[in-house]
Amino acid sequence: MSKVTLIVPCYNEEESLPYFYEEIKRVESMLMLPDYELELLFVNDGSKDRTLEILRELASKDPMVKYVSFSRNFGKEAAMYAGFCNAKGDYVAVMDADLQDPPSLLPEMLNILETQDYDSVATRRVTRQGEPPIRSFFARQFYKIINKISDADVVDGARDFRLMKREMVDAIVSMGEYNRFSKGIFGWIGFKTYWLPYKNVERVAGETKWNFWKLFKYAIDGIINFSQAPLSMASWMGVGFTGFSFVCLVFIIGRKLLFGDPVSGWASTISVIIFLGGIQLFCLGVIGQYLSKTYLEVKHRPHYIVSETNKDDVERCK
Repeated sequence: MSKVTLIVPCYNEEESLPYFYEEIKRVESMLMLPDYELELLFVNDGSKDRTLEILRELASKDPMVKYVSFSRNFGKEAAMYAGFCNAKGDYVAVMDADLQDPPSLLPEMLNILETQDYDSVATRRVTRQGEPPIRSFFARQFYKIINKISDADVVDGARDFRLMKREMVDAIVSMGEYNRFSKGIFGWIGFKTYWLPYKNVERVAGETKWNFWKLFKYAIDGIINFSQAPLSMASWMGVGFTGFSFVCLVFIIGRKLLFGDPVSGWASTISVIIFLGGIQLFCLGVIGQYLSKTYLEVKHRPHYIVSETNKDDVERCK
């Protein structure tokens, strides 16, 4: 009998959890049981509502429900990593509790892994219906940029929702970096992936925890974590402006020697100084971002701290 573990990161999902659990129970009957043993692994990422209380209630009445609760909010990446560290299934899936990742796709995903030569089945949205247009535009641009400047293969519209074989999960766990960007990690480690398209599904309840600025910061983290292009860009900008300033200097000296023109243009000179100062600060900021990531890595702090769980063999601190 094969075991299937579903990792479900949760942050303030008290409204969505009853619907999610009901849908999972409906899908469970479609998984050709008893051929498969299903395990639900919820990771409570420091929720401030009744999420943990609901998880306790579900675990008390259903032995397939396991939960790991953090001491505070460590972020979705830490929650996913905790799930991967504690998942024991032969097949492991990660999905959201808001039903934007349809559990009804699981039987098809499992069938593809069983019958075809793939290591994972990943989902991608082919539509962004219901999403603000400006957010959709920047999301598409992000996928284009990161695929051009990094080794990570990130498909446009890719979701974290995917079903993987044990070997791929072990590879993800082995990448213990503190600054995590799972979409990039999934692509970087390789393995053969089947992309399953589906239409966008809106949240069943509650409100999204991702606003535009959080997504923007997440995109910047992804670029910095998987590309050295910003550093290269800063270096080439320095070389370019140095060459440009040398040409300008030769021009000014030559004009003075040949025509005796006085050096004028105080306002334009100040504008150039301010512009170049801004470029310098920008380059320092890029370097600072990489230094801050390095600083966090070398401190070797745990990705998460577990305060409560109903699992006997949980990785409490990683």
